Amino acid sequence: MDKIAIISDIHGNKAALTAVLDDIHLRNINKIFCIGDIVVKCANPDVTIDLVRKNCDIVLQGNCDEIMASDKALEKKFWTRLKIGEERAKYLHDLPIMYEFYLSGQLIRLFHASPYSLSHIYNPMFSNKNSKYYSIEIPNPLELFANTPFIGKTEDDPIPDIIGYGHIHTPNTFKIKNKTIFNPGSVGAPVEMLNSGDLNDKSNRFSTLASYTILEGVLNSKDLAPISITNVRIPYNMETEILDLENSDMPSRAQFIFSLKTASSN
Repeated sequence: MDKIAIISDIHGNKAALTAVLDDIHLRNINKIFCIGDIVVKCANPDVTIDLVRKNCDIVLQGNCDEIMASDKALEKKFWTRLKIGEERAKYLHDLPIMYEFYLSGQLIRLFHASPYSLSHIYNPMFSNKNSKYYSIEIPNPLELFANTPFIGKTEDDPIPDIIGYGHIHTPNTFKIKNKTIFNPGSVGAPVEMLNSGDLNDKSNRFSTLASYTILEGVLNSKDLAPISITNVRIPYNMETEILDLENSDMPSRAQFIFSLKTASSN
């Protein structure tokens, strides 16, 4: 059986990424696929890019990666763009947006957010009806299986059996009409939608853990065989990441420190 780690939404968090990579290697996992958002939010986007390049077999582009690789980011001298430098920015710019493969007879398709864009939102538990994101909300989970021009697919291409996506920072796995959807959550900026943002709430420590998913099956096989999807939560040294943020001159660092401590969407 082959083991594949799916990681997402690292967001410049070196401490969390290091802890997740250590856990992956301890489990003797064969491959690591990253499905986007390596940068923004934490203070070490340059280091996280380098670690992803060194350790990951497949890397996809996320919406934050796209933004930081843009001409606008350079023109406006965004903090993260200046931190990563031009060679890393080109690396982010050139990343693909979709990857698919067979595992134990099932076609798995990975992308950062959706088959429509890097920013569309599908959240199985919470609506964005009253938010600024409502116009890009995906209401029907079956839309995630669509073959669209954005991901380079036509109606003649096969429909995947399993979709893996990131973007919402909250892990989940569920089935619908004989299809499976999973989200590995976030390595570096986990979110628990119902968290109040209360710094004194001790239960926050369960949702601030780094998150990733392990797929297990027979890689590149179209024959049905055992397959599993497992979410893993990993404690990491958050204080070192917070210290890096406090010692940086990154704008909005106080907001990101609050988010790390509470896993709140507020």
